[in-house]
Amino acid sequence: MAGSGQKLKVAVLMGGISSERDVSLSTGKQILDSLDRTKYKVIGIDAGAIPGRRQTSQPQVEQEVKAVTDAKKSVLSSGQLLPLDYVISSEGRPDVAVIALHGRYGEDGTVQGMLELLGIPYTGSGVLASALAMDKAMAKKVMAADNIPVPRSVNFVCDDSEWDRAWVYKCVEEIGYPVIVKPSRQGSTIGMTKLDKPDGLDRAIELAARYDNRILVEQFINGVELTVGVLGNNNPFALPVIEIVPAKGFYDFEAKYTPGATEEIVPARIPDEAAAQAQELAVRAHLSLGCSGMSRVDLIYVPRDDAGMRNSQSVESFYVLEVNTIPGMTPTSLLPRAAQAAGISFSRLLDLLIEFALGDGTR
Repeated sequence: MAGSGQKLKVAVLMGGISSERDVSLSTGKQILDSLDRTKYKVIGIDAGAIPGRRQTSQPQVEQEVKAVTDAKKSVLSSGQLLPLDYVISSEGRPDVAVIALHGRYGEDGTVQGMLELLGIPYTGSGVLASALAMDKAMAKKVMAADNIPVPRSVNFVCDDSEWDRAWVYKCVEEIGYPVIVKPSRQGSTIGMTKLDKPDGLDRAIELAARYDNRILVEQFINGVELTVGVLGNNNPFALPVIEIVPAKGFYDFEAKYTPGATEEIVPARIPDEAAAQAQELAVRAHLSLGCSGMSRVDLIYVPRDDAGMRNSQSVESFYVLEVNTIPGMTPTSLLPRAAQAAGISFSRLLDLLIEFALGDGTR
């Protein structure tokens, strides 16, 4: 650990080998670009660069990473991200790791377990919370047990295109169309399909099964899409509520990561009382799964309207869709925007996450 007056050595873990590698590299670049060099000695680690493992090349992003790194003072003088095993060496061991990995092996508790074994503090949630949040089906069960409202759903295993077709179709009919079909353990809306009728259910399941053998089919709720950032460990607090308005009406991968494809309004255009409810629910979800450091909770808000209520309900309602333990940190990402709305700069946000990681050690 850095002594008094010394800079903290911070390793930014990025890239990885999941289907969200590109998003992770973009997140990592943004973090490398924004960490305060007066406080930190920063190194970039590609968690997909493991000796003996073939990795996907991202020369353009890595060139950009090189551009934001001080080549004279950084171990990245070669312009390449260092392999994961560097953090184990005496030379490379950091004081803290900033996890900028998305998807499998980075967001699901795997790398967190490795860092726990190495005794290296890290940003974000611990092993159990990360694994729970990554598995949307399991997360829904835990939150429902804590009386947190979630959409109706069914989940099942699809191995080698084998699944109980009659049972699944029956369950989905009971849920009612429209529905969302997606991999249970996948992020960034990859492999997700919205269906208004049974036609196409087989194809949607086959698509989701390309990314995970556990499939989740859940009720599609027509309402206002919201997301709420949460910061903190034992006493977390919610950031301003963001309203998400996709230009094409559906928040898919393209809408999420294409600049201008989605309007993100902060603060959300909902009543103050509803915004407070959304923030409270987000904190409850964060605590229900045992999250720490940060999370971003996606919700649907169903407001009353002049004609009565959507979904035949007599009161306003909220549904938690999912909890993201490692939200994106790209220029189009939501958590940095919410923090900015709360008066927290991106650089200060990173400081806070590092402070949470170096806190009392409880997760």
